[in-house]
Amino acid sequence: MPAAVFVLGLSVFALGTSEFMLSGILQPLARDMGVSIPQAGLLVSAFAVGMVVGAPVLAAATLRLPRRTTLIALLAVFGLGQVAGALAPSYPVLFVSRVVSALACAGFWAVGAAVAVSLVPVTARARAMAVMVGGLSVANIAGVPAGALLGEHAGWRSAFWAVAVLSAVGLVGVVALVPRTSVPTGADRPVLRRELRIYRDRQVWLALAATALNGGAVFALFSYLSPLLTETAGLAESWVPTVLALFGVGALAGTYLGGRIADSHLFGTILGGISASTVVLVVLALTAHVPAAAVALALMLGVTAFTTAPALNARMFAVADAAPTLAGATTTAAFNVGNTIGPWLGGLVISAGWGYPAVAWTGAALAGLAVVITLFAIRVHHSSSASRLVARGRTPAEEPALERGAAAPAPGEH
Repeated sequence: MPAAVFVLGLSVFALGTSEFMLSGILQPLARDMGVSIPQAGLLVSAFAVGMVVGAPVLAAATLRLPRRTTLIALLAVFGLGQVAGALAPSYPVLFVSRVVSALACAGFWAVGAAVAVSLVPVTARARAMAVMVGGLSVANIAGVPAGALLGEHAGWRSAFWAVAVLSAVGLVGVVALVPRTSVPTGADRPVLRRELRIYRDRQVWLALAATALNGGAVFALFSYLSPLLTETAGLAESWVPTVLALFGVGALAGTYLGGRIADSHLFGTILGGISASTVVLVVLALTAHVPAAAVALALMLGVTAFTTAPALNARMFAVADAAPTLAGATTTAAFNVGNTIGPWLGGLVISAGWGYPAVAWTGAALAGLAVVITLFAIRVHHSSSASRLVARGRTPAEEPALERGAAAPAPGEH
């Protein structure tokens, strides 16, 4: 795996820490800003909305710009957004700073994903994406719990300052190790109209729906994990960083597992991971009042949720192989549609007085719907594959492995 891919993973560690750390500092932030827990939870949705809008827009806007230069600019803007959040005098200012940071984060994810898959062979795409997603997992193991500790002992603003420093470290790494790439010319020159054609494929939309629902299922719970642990399970606030770290350990294990098996068992990884998340969320909803169960199931949810992440990313690059930049942007947007819907729905059920276990039921419903959509996508995939084989005069036994769901090469990729 090229060193540049690991540098991108390191940068994603900073991005992921900022995106997820609010789950560990939600209560002190809400108290300081004078807002309710559901209102503070909307900051998670604000970041997600910025990611949804920013990923495709910035991917399209920077399509013909050198990718390394784009990555440097976006990471610099993201770091400045963290400084603005640390200095925010009010909730509206903090809200805006989260949206701006999210826009830069989204653009970095979209371009970074395209760079990562372009640097490795086709058969290693899921592993390359696992390195990037692994940055999120490590963020959950180290960054988010560290942010919670900083929030508890030095104030929630210190967590934003810490992420600003991480962003600077990532920026140095990108400048030093990500290779310079020239803008393609001639037939390989990116054309927005041509790349937009991927949205005519219903498999793209099915992949998007599964990704969004999977993200929503996880973040309906994760955004409110801290109050669930303290208010429902009865754990002390000092336990929150530990449980967040356990979720991160599970996420790292799941990312590693998914990265190892997704290249050869793409649909099986997606279906198995989302189905397992559904079961975990149902059991958590039923046993959230038991401290040991809540802690153990938080760990298990990290494993199941992140096992699917490399596979979902690789699946999008397979069905949108003619538009690698928009494929990365589209996956990022879909994931954050879920990150927007999940905390919003979670806030609704909490505000309705149904209690914190209701967010686990909400997540289970979203995950169950993702299972149904994945099953339909598998059926559509096999149907379209069989039709192509008949048109070529071949039998299903002669179908190459890539056509059974693994990532296909992108035309003009180098």
